[in-house]
Amino acid sequence: MPLYHDEDQAMLADTATSFMADEGNIAKQLRHWRDRDCPDGFGHALWKQMAEMGFTGMLVDEDDGGLGMGHVEAGIVLEQIGRNLTPSPFLTSSVLAATALKHGSAEMKGRYLPGLIEGESVFAVAIDETAKHRPGRITTRAEKSGNGFKLNGAKTFVIQGASADMLVVAARTSGGDEDNDGVTLFAVPKDASGISQDPVRLVDSSVASHIKFDGVELDGDAVIGEVDAGRDILNSMLTAGRVGAAAEGIGVASGAMDMTIDYLKQRKQFGTLIGEFQALQHRASHLYSEVEIARAAVIKAQQLLDAGAESAELMSSVAKAKVAKSAGLAVKEGVQMHGGIGMTDEYDIGLYMKRDRALQEFLGDAYFHANRVAEMSGY
Repeated sequence: MPLYHDEDQAMLADTATSFMADEGNIAKQLRHWRDRDCPDGFGHALWKQMAEMGFTGMLVDEDDGGLGMGHVEAGIVLEQIGRNLTPSPFLTSSVLAATALKHGSAEMKGRYLPGLIEGESVFAVAIDETAKHRPGRITTRAEKSGNGFKLNGAKTFVIQGASADMLVVAARTSGGDEDNDGVTLFAVPKDASGISQDPVRLVDSSVASHIKFDGVELDGDAVIGEVDAGRDILNSMLTAGRVGAAAEGIGVASGAMDMTIDYLKQRKQFGTLIGEFQALQHRASHLYSEVEIARAAVIKAQQLLDAGAESAELMSSVAKAKVAKSAGLAVKEGVQMHGGIGMTDEYDIGLYMKRDRALQEFLGDAYFHANRVAEMSGY
């Protein structure tokens, strides 16, 4: 498959680019909510607007009221979210949670998906239990209790956890902490008794929560899929989320790069535009090449995921690792080429570095995914 968008996808890209630049820009969203110390870290009005554009239900099947689109299309929206540093629950709700809910019962879909599609609901995923992403180890337990389960344990850095109407929680229903089997996913409503949250603001001004589950009573219909057979669902959700995070990272990288190149064309030193300095031209050219290589890896991962290919899981880690490196280079070069003003809050370039840092850790950093690629390749 060609590593570029077809005609329909290009039209979607034009629409998403215009919408995010107008409604999701840094001044109107990120700086606005950050400077007001918003407890959610994002604007619900924008989320509603995204629903009106059809974005929130892109990955929801048409039979369930969504658009039935694929990860290439979702990635187009995510790239513009990254480019504009738009604070939004799109990745956690419309990609991660929506992927998990595909495996839910008809009753569960009817309960949660309409709110997502209409932009009325926000979802979060509670997977990690330590400071680093290690989904192979799950110690949170869900024990049989009557016709349902009793949930006990803790999850860390749950993005938008305090704002979520529902949490997708990975818990162990049998076996040891690091067993592949014995994992079950649950859809836990926000008003369930026994949930306590400790919200923390991350470096990019988004809000995450450390969540404790103390004897949370869940009905049997809260199970997503089958009991003890949630690992495959968890893996599919993580693969979708990693590809989505990589797409957002490409947006961060390209946004920082374009801002830097524009600055090189405007800033003068000793009467000469600094963009005319050969050393800076070489660095800008190298950066462009790295970002485009990463973009190709992301599109390939999206296409494989949409095609249901077995190699999609491997390619998701390739894309996540490559984007982490390329975006990291883009924001560092951006701050350096801006000189001293690059370190000030007055200029937006530093905000790209902050978003990149938080995004790199989400669902596994470059080292996690490089190691995962090696293991999956037989090393």
